[in-house]
Amino acid sequence: MKLLQKTMLLVCCSSSMAVLANDFSFDRPGTGFGTGITPVGRLAWEQSLPSVNYQQSTLEGDRQKNLTLNGDVLLRTGLASGLELQLGWDGPAWSQTKYRGQTHEKSGNGDVSIALKKAIDLNDDKMSMAVLARAQIATGNDEFSAHDDIYTVGSSLDYKFNDLVNTGISMYYEVQNSDWSVTAVPNINYKIAGKLSGFSEFVYRKQESQAYQYSLGQGLIYSLNDRAQLDASIAVQLNGDDRDYKAGLGFAYLF
Repeated sequence: MKLLQKTMLLVCCSSSMAVLANDFSFDRPGTGFGTGITPVGRLAWEQSLPSVNYQQSTLEGDRQKNLTLNGDVLLRTGLASGLELQLGWDGPAWSQTKYRGQTHEKSGNGDVSIALKKAIDLNDDKMSMAVLARAQIATGNDEFSAHDDIYTVGSSLDYKFNDLVNTGISMYYEVQNSDWSVTAVPNINYKIAGKLSGFSEFVYRKQESQAYQYSLGQGLIYSLNDRAQLDASIAVQLNGDDRDYKAGLGFAYLF
């Protein structure tokens, strides 16, 4: 009898963990963030393998090319029901600049960040919402740092259209050295086949005293199981005369 009770308890606990994993969602890839919250006592590790940024511009009539790689990481853990703590690091970075026949390479570390994300109960089976408060601390090396701290308030709204398609929008309001910026990221996520899904997003950004910025991102996500995924993404800047591409591979796991 005791053996049967222990077996039933183990099955119930395993089922509960599976439900938690199924309700959870990773924030990578993409510019926006999801509405899922890390369960209490669990840790989500989201790692780029790496992120790549390529820029090509014209400087004094000559073409300048810049390539940057960095291994950014985000750790998320549940503090309470519907509330999580996030610790981020832009990671080790390396850059190469080619200009007028000369090549310069640099390496260093990026900035760190700390954030809180809170789920908002909308009492709706198809719609979910979360808000984010984040501080990016300019601790990185000069070549890979924002130089001044960035404080961000964000919101994300997700709508489950059906079992195959999700739509949503993320909004960010940032302040850096008294300058404000706003970023809007409408997105769509869709099932492709089996464990493979995709996403598309449009990024609009307006920074104080700066021109509008637009970019378009696409990506693929492969779910290894309920707690792990692989992803690949690419984004291209749509405005301006310079060429600006971002791409990356990533891995995420829920402990």
